[in-house]
Amino acid sequence: MLTAIIPKLPMRDRILTHDYYVNKLGFGYIGSDDFEQYLIVERDNLQIHFFEFKTLDPKENYGQIYIRTNKIDELYKSMLDNNIEIHL
Repeated sequence: MLTAIIPKLPMRDRILTHDYYVNKLGFGYIGSDDFEQYLIVERDNLQIHFFEFKTLDPKENYGQIYIRTNKIDELYKSMLDNNIEIHL
């Protein structure tokens, strides 16, 4: 039956989104080179798809995604090690 759900989120800038998810959060780049307005990343068998939305205003966007983990301490440390701003 159902085995996964894959969110499709808006992004303003493909290069910045790719850099953040791949180089900071440790996701792997899956593809979509044929579509400049699309991006697919994956980590631990979880995929996130992004579509271009250049006029997106993050302050007016209510889209959200929850990602659960069974190793929160390791995830937290990896974010600190990669200088990711998580405490604003």
